[in-house]
Order: sequence, then structure tokens, then C-alpha cells
Amino acid sequence: MKVRKIDGRERFDAYLISAYCFHNRIDDVERERKHIEGETIEDWGAFTDDGTLAARIVNNKFEFYIDGQPVCAGGIGAVSTLPEYREKGAIRDIFKELLPESYRAGEVISALFPFNHAFYRKQGYEVVTFQSNYELKPAILAGYKFDGRVTRWNPGEPVDEYLKIYHKFAKSYNLAMLRDEKSMLEHMKVEKLYQERKFSYIFSKNGENIAYIIFTDIKNDPAAILHVEESAWINRDGFYAILAFLGRFEADYGNIELPLPAGIDLLRVIRSPRAYEIHKTCRHDFMVRVINAKRLLEIIKKPIDCDFTIKVSDELIPENNGVWRVRADSVAIAEDVPVPDLVVSERAFAQMAVGCINLDEVMLRPDTLINAKEEMLRRVFVEKKIFVGEHF
Repeated sequence: MKVRKIDGRERFDAYLISAYCFHNRIDDVERERKHIEGETIEDWGAFTDDGTLAARIVNNKFEFYIDGQPVCAGGIGAVSTLPEYREKGAIRDIFKELLPESYRAGEVISALFPFNHAFYRKQGYEVVTFQSNYELKPAILAGYKFDGRVTRWNPGEPVDEYLKIYHKFAKSYNLAMLRDEKSMLEHMKVEKLYQERKFSYIFSKNGENIAYIIFTDIKNDPAAILHVEESAWINRDGFYAILAFLGRFEADYGNIELPLPAGIDLLRVIRSPRAYEIHKTCRHDFMVRVINAKRLLEIIKKPIDCDFTIKVSDELIPENNGVWRVRADSVAIAEDVPVPDLVVSERAFAQMAVGCINLDEVMLRPDTLINAKEEMLRRVFVEKKIFVGEHF
């Protein structure tokens, strides 16, 4: 397959491949054509020898927080191959070109929502358990009370106060995306309020906005389900305000579906005699990949006495292959190191750097080896809170 970036009219051909593969319905083809051909997203295609577009990948451009710092990131989406060209390595061929180009373009990490973990592991991605989902009855939250102000957002109103809360919240979570007003609105907007039944509320106390919630309701027999799409808080009062608000819906909903970021376990903090009735599941349909290992080592938080060596292996991005000496304020190529303290694949390193795995779990992976300085590595590679709020 021949691989290159695509533009103009080819964008619509690529869009049709994704529409075919993801079972999309197109009501107005010409309207979609004009919209798609004017896009500026990074679009990659794999072509057969006769010039037929067989597969495509979109690389969306984002900034994600890593240890409080914004980093350039790619969001892989629209991965699709026409069925007559599958099992010929088209997507693999695109990744071989796309990933080194992402390194040259300044990306630090890449992320995606996989259809198959094993397939994307071959491209250097690894699993992130990024969210816990809790199913509970509103009455379980009856003990929480909030006497502050609760204000519903109406379509057409500004979203800036929601955005302020989001950024205060998101900055302490790895993989949370930096948003602007447009992207915040994408999470809140509703065209037909009482058909879509999507509602957003902000909570205030002593004149300060401390939390928000965005939820929809799902028609269900015998009782509707309140599904929280997103919530954010800036302090304990804000978190309690959300729980107290949800507890008010005992007469309206049979169950609540409440997602929380990895690192915040409702079962550990809830105060309710009926807490044992809460059902918890985890989401792990998200994967990350290191694009620039050296830059990622520079960004992650390290103790002031940090000093260790690490060897990273990466089949698809040659610049990531090497041994680095990592100190608190510097990362440099390490010459003449016969036995690095830590040896990892690009997949294991991505998990460790974003904080979605602990060192005991790391030591169970077949692609890692700790030769020395285990105590130091335990202080560097710690579990961290993860928040993934975007879809691409």
C-alpha cells in the first residue's frame, strides 16, 4: 500500500469509507461533501497500486494534561478499511508513516478508543483503565444535603463558568484535554431539549461556583435512568453538592449511572448505610502511546533526588530507542550503560508515565525489567488520577 496524507476531494472519499465501516447514514450527500472537503484535520490514506483509496486514519490534534502540564497529543480516530482490502496491512502501513511524522510534528503522546486491544498493541498502544461507572438508586444518596445555589443552564447561554470549573478540575488529572468554549459547548449543547433531555447544572456556595453536572435521562421500563455524562468539582463541597443533587431524584428515576475518573473510588468515600447496593464496573476501552519518550520523561513529576537510567524500545519510532539518564531537572542520552536500571517497551512506558499502573503491576508485565533502584522507581512511577472526557 502507498501511504500519504489526503486533502480536498479525497477527504470525502475517505469519509465514505468510515461511513461504510461505522454504519453511518447520510441524509444529504452533497451537504456532507462540502463540509468534509473543507475540513483541516490531519487525514491519512492507504492506496492500492492502481490508486484506489482502501483505508484511512484521522489524527486529531489536542493538548492533554500530564502532571499539570499541557502536552501536544494526537487523537487517533476514523480507523477504517474497506472490507475488500482488509487483512492486507493497510492500517499498519499508515501507522508506520503517521507515528514518526507525529514525533516530528511535536506530539508527546497519542491516544485512541480501540475496537481491539491486541490490534493496537501491535502499533505500540497500551490499555488505560480510565473510568469507573457506578449504578445506584437515588435513595442511597439521601443523606447528602446541599444548601447552596443550583442553576440550570439554558441553550444559548454562555458556558464560561462551566469552563472555569473544568480547567480547575482537569489540571490535576492526566489525559484530561485542554478545552476552549467551543469544545466545552460540544459537551453541553442540545438542539431539542425535551427530546434529547440533556441538562446541565452548576452549583454555587458562598458566591463561588464549585461544581457542575451534565446528564441525560434514558427512557426505561419500569423507571427512567439518570445517566451522568460528566461532572466536575473544585473541592469537597462541590463533590458533595453533586451527590446531594442526585439524591433529590428518587421520585423521578429508578437508577443513576454515575461515571467517575480513575483514582476517585466512590465506594471508598461514600457515607450511606446502603452503599453495599452500589454496582461498580470499570472502563478500559482507551489506549495511549508514547510518541516522544525523552520529552515525556522530562515532563513527568520526579523527586528532587531523582537519578536513574531507563532503556526504551520502540519498533515504529526509532528516536525513542535508547538509554536515558533521568534526573530531577534533566534527561540526557546515557553513554556506556551496560545494565540500565529499568528496561521497558514503549507500551509499558506509556502506562507508567501517565500513571495508570503501579510498579507491582509493571513487574508482572513480560516487557519490563527492573535491574536496580526499585525504591527510586516506586517514587517516580506512581499511580495518578486519570480523566478522559473526549471522544474522537
